[in-house]
Amino acid sequence: MTKIHAAITAIGCYLPETKLTNADLETMVDTNDEWITSRTGIKERRILKEPGEGASYMAIKAAEDLLRKSGTDPKDIDCIILSTATPDMPVASTGVYVATKIGATNAFSFDLQAACSSFLYGMSVASAYIESGRYKKVLLIGSDKMSSIIDYTDRATCIIFGDAAGAVLFEPNSQGYGVQDEYLRSDGIGREYLKIDAGGSILPASAETVANKQHYVFQDGKTVFKYAVSNMADVSEKIMQRNNLTHGDVTWLAAHQANKRIIDATAHRMGLDDSKVLMNIERYGNTTSATLPLLLCDYEKQLKKGDNIIFATFGGGFTWGAMYLKWAYTAK
Repeated sequence: MTKIHAAITAIGCYLPETKLTNADLETMVDTNDEWITSRTGIKERRILKEPGEGASYMAIKAAEDLLRKSGTDPKDIDCIILSTATPDMPVASTGVYVATKIGATNAFSFDLQAACSSFLYGMSVASAYIESGRYKKVLLIGSDKMSSIIDYTDRATCIIFGDAAGAVLFEPNSQGYGVQDEYLRSDGIGREYLKIDAGGSILPASAETVANKQHYVFQDGKTVFKYAVSNMADVSEKIMQRNNLTHGDVTWLAAHQANKRIIDATAHRMGLDDSKVLMNIERYGNTTSATLPLLLCDYEKQLKKGDNIIFATFGGGFTWGAMYLKWAYTAK
C-alpha cells in the first residue's frame, strides 16, 4: 500500500490594520525602541481594534482568505481545528462558531490550547486525521487576540505580543510530500512561569481578581527564555537526527516567533545559515497560535515543492516540539 502523508495544500491569513510600534509603546511604558529591538527583534505588532470582536473574527477572515485563494468549497471540509489561547469565551467552542460562519456545514470542529505550541500540536492532530484515512480535508486555524489579555502598563509583556490569524488546509498526499515526523514535548514545571492566574476553576473571576490584574498574562521572562532556548533547539536538532538530515538537507526553519534571540540560537544549533530562517517577528511580534501560519503566508511564494521545512515551537505550560514537513506545491 502507498503511504498517505498529510500535506499542506493551501494557506490563508489575516492581520488587523492597527499597528502598535515601539515608538507608540515609548509613550505608554518606560521603554524604548533600542531596548525592545535588541532584546526581542520586534519593531511593531498588529492590534485588533474592531469593537466586540475576538479570535473568531480573525479566524474567519483567515479561513475565508484560504478558501478564496484555493477555490475550496467550505462544504467539502471534514474538520476544523482552531488553535488558540484566547477563545471568544470560556465554554462555547470558538472553532464551532467559525465553522458555521464560513459555511463549513459538514465539518466538526473544536478548540485546541497549548499556548504558543497550539498550532504545532494542531498540525500533529490534523496530520493524524488525514493519515488515518478517515478525513480528506482538515482546516487548521491559529488565531489569537493577545491584546485582550495583556496589561499595557507591564513592560515585560506588552512589548512582545500582537494579534493575528493564519490557516492551512491539510489533504492526503501519496507522492511522499507532507508531514514526515514530529517530536512533541511538555513539562508542567512551566505552570508558574507563564500563566494567567484568574478566570479558571481554581480562581474564578471576582471584583478582587480584576482589581489585582490577575486576568492578564504573567511571565517570568528570564526563566521562560532559558527553557525556550534550550528546549526549542533540542527538539529541532533531535528531529534532524531522527531523519538523518544535515544542515544542507534543511531548506527552511519555521520557528515560533517569540524572540529573535531564541530563533537565532535554534538555527545555530541546527547549523543553518540565516538565509534559511523564516522570520517576520519584526513586523508582528509574538502572535502565539498564528506565528507559524503567518510565516507560511509571508514566504509562500519562496516555498518550492519538495522543500524540507523544520517547524519548531515553545510555549507556556511548558509545551514545545518540532515537526519535519516536505512542502507539497510551488505557488503560482
